[in-house]
Amino acid sequence: MAARKAPAAPSAGRTTDAELELPSFEGRTNLRQQVGDSLRAHLVTGRMRPGVLYSAPRLAEQFGVSATPVREAMLDLVAEGLVEVVRNKGFRVTSLSDSELDAMAELRALIEVPVMGLVAEECTGERAAAVRALRPLARAIREAASGSDLIGYIENDTDFHLAFLALHGNDQVVQVVRELRGRSRLYGLERLANDGLLMRFCDEHDAMIDAALARDRSAMTEVVASHIGHLRSLWAAKVDDVAAVDDLVQTGQVDQARPDEPAG
Repeated sequence: MAARKAPAAPSAGRTTDAELELPSFEGRTNLRQQVGDSLRAHLVTGRMRPGVLYSAPRLAEQFGVSATPVREAMLDLVAEGLVEVVRNKGFRVTSLSDSELDAMAELRALIEVPVMGLVAEECTGERAAAVRALRPLARAIREAASGSDLIGYIENDTDFHLAFLALHGNDQVVQVVRELRGRSRLYGLERLANDGLLMRFCDEHDAMIDAALARDRSAMTEVVASHIGHLRSLWAAKVDDVAAVDDLVQTGQVDQARPDEPAG
């Protein structure tokens, strides 16, 4: 995956249209979904910030497509509560309180930890083959982290986790987690990537695959609980000092979150 240089996130106080680093989707099909997925990734990483106005024509120009699929994708985000319409101006990212983000991280843990445990417990035959097929996605996540490609990281990470959860066979679980992930805010990712710390979390994806193939439910629930526990600590920028972050990683304190505790 080609690395993209991370642009500076717009200030939360800006109220004018902002320049984003967006992939070109010219000539591709299913533009509405592709544009929507890219915009969600920008929301999650904080590249699109509350208080900043974004216009469909300007975004369309950056995507290399017409304004129609971009406007449709933005309206999908409106329906999901991620942005709001500003009449005659464009769209503004909605803000979420710390308590709301904490609640969503806790809900993800309550859903994903036991479901992933069941996937590991039931990992035989075709399901095991499907788990092995997730290795390339795990590598793509690592490559994105290595290149500080936060949008690629979020997009591949989302595909990885949703594909893993889908092996349980409950489409409602996948849909709920997809929505929760889209509403997450991981403003600390850019700092971790810039300081070379994001790579340290990539091993957890391979650990999930290994736990599933070993049919080790306990190992799976432990690594997933730890992974989600990062949401409201390191990844959400709740720890402000980089040295403190490094200490937390090296001492293993980032692994303390458990499914019976609110993450963060």
